[in-house]
Amino acid sequence: MTTLMMILGIVVFAIGLLVSIAWHELGHLSTAKLFKIRVPQYMVGFGPTIWSRKKGDTEYGVKAIPLGGYIRMIGMFPPGPDGKIQARSTSPFRGMVEDARAAAFEELQPGDETRLFYTRKPWKRVIVMFAGPFMNLILAVGLFFTVLMGFGITQQTTTVSSVQQCVVKQSENRDTCKKSDPASPAAAAGLRAKDKIVSFNGVKTDQWNTLSDEIRANPGRTVDIVVQRDGQEKVLHAKIATNQVAKKDSSGQIVQDEYINAGFLGFSASTGVVRQNFGDSVTWMGDRVGDAVNSLAALPGKIPALWDAAFGDGPREPDSPMGVVGAARVGGEIFNLDIPATQQLGMALMLVAGFNLSLFLFNMLPLLPLDGGHIAGALWESLRRNLAKVFKRPDPGPFDVAKLMPVAYVVAGVFVCFTVLVLIADVVNPVKIT
Repeated sequence: MTTLMMILGIVVFAIGLLVSIAWHELGHLSTAKLFKIRVPQYMVGFGPTIWSRKKGDTEYGVKAIPLGGYIRMIGMFPPGPDGKIQARSTSPFRGMVEDARAAAFEELQPGDETRLFYTRKPWKRVIVMFAGPFMNLILAVGLFFTVLMGFGITQQTTTVSSVQQCVVKQSENRDTCKKSDPASPAAAAGLRAKDKIVSFNGVKTDQWNTLSDEIRANPGRTVDIVVQRDGQEKVLHAKIATNQVAKKDSSGQIVQDEYINAGFLGFSASTGVVRQNFGDSVTWMGDRVGDAVNSLAALPGKIPALWDAAFGDGPREPDSPMGVVGAARVGGEIFNLDIPATQQLGMALMLVAGFNLSLFLFNMLPLLPLDGGHIAGALWESLRRNLAKVFKRPDPGPFDVAKLMPVAYVVAGVFVCFTVLVLIADVVNPVKIT
């Protein structure tokens, strides 16, 4: 059963991956056709073609390696200065430029002169290139909302799991009490396991973070605590102690190995699956976007540890970069967790949603060959053409993005090397959730 569930999890992620790729390319395809750009191919995957069908101008198909996808648009780059595709140069860098330019025109047909990508106004090209990543963002948001508001997520609740008998600094990390330790306010007030805290000091506490923040903000004060016990409400009175507790960040998450002095009641909260309302879902997603941006910015700094995990004896950190193989493995582990099937499905959807969010952010980097590189080129063209109008200078014409192809090859080479490193780490020292 374990192997079967592992395979099921991998299949679910693989389907999510294919849908995400097809959805991304559909954004490019639909907007390109909207602006009358000819698109010869729409493909999901790379390598040999498994299936294809031609409809109108476009061949639609699926290829053997489901690690990406693409559409081909005619005229991605403008012709050379003389209006023609130049003969190939012996210079390797010039050759890269001319090869890219030739590829953009290799399927040019009579009548295509008005259907070339580079002839469209910059704002239209921005829309075409942005539409792909934007589709990933839409899918990510849709899946996040589905899980948060439909399935719910596991989080701490306001129900008491256990009561601490004494006040202990959290940095000491001990469960036993010393004679010198004062009694905890929760124990002194008569708080019990399974009590549900309804309000604290007059503030309704249906969310754990609300309750936690209120406790921390009231050191030294005697407060009324309303709990639900055996179907009835009971009022307890507690004098909140001042204690060293773990620091929380702006999103309410615990900061590792950092402590502050704040109010302390002295109990452990139960965990449970809690459906989020719309406002909490938006806040949660905003926090995840911030985390994803920070992770992307920190990516170069994680490469040494990733190398050590792949080729040395270093541990694989939980926040280590993870590729498609690693994500598929995590998908398999999700379906082996001892949790309800609905929560397994919810976690799998979260994994796909996170993958789409990463695709959006990564593709928006202003580097060729990423979509963000083409967007940056179109914006630069628009800026210099508008400046030429303001200063009454001749129109500089289309910005020749093809001249940046040597840089694009370097970026692509770095990305390929990084992908191979992540793949090796995912195989020999994978990220595990159990």
